Amino acid sequence: MAFAMTFEEDGDSFQQWLLENGYPELAALSDTIKGSRNALEWLMKNKYFHLAAFDAAIDNNKNAKEWLSKYNYPILIVLANAVNNDESAIKWLLNNELEAYIIIAQKIRESLEKRAFDPHKLFF
Repeated sequence: MAFAMTFEEDGDSFQQWLLENGYPELAALSDTIKGSRNALEWLMKNKYFHLAAFDAAIDNNKNAKEWLSKYNYPILIVLANAVNNDESAIKWLLNNELEAYIIIAQKIRESLEKRAFDPHKLFF
């Protein structure tokens, strides 16, 4: 849930908590989703390819979704679809008692809706 809270306006303390408690990849993912090129480079350098692909899948990048499928990350595809308000993905999360993922998807979606379009965001 700390990851979800990084998308709030006052999410810096949660970001710091992730860094201090052994979850630097989630802190980097949060920054990547928010458009940080440095965070994306950190994910790639540290071999968190699935998280970089998840970021691209949120942007409906077909290649990223195919990569996630090929390397067996179906939950990240479902989560990316839920971020994009796909009702079947949200229903799947509910049916599988993964309400926390719905909260994560909502927080990411709300953050992205507030963010202006970034033409420089990298594509996977």
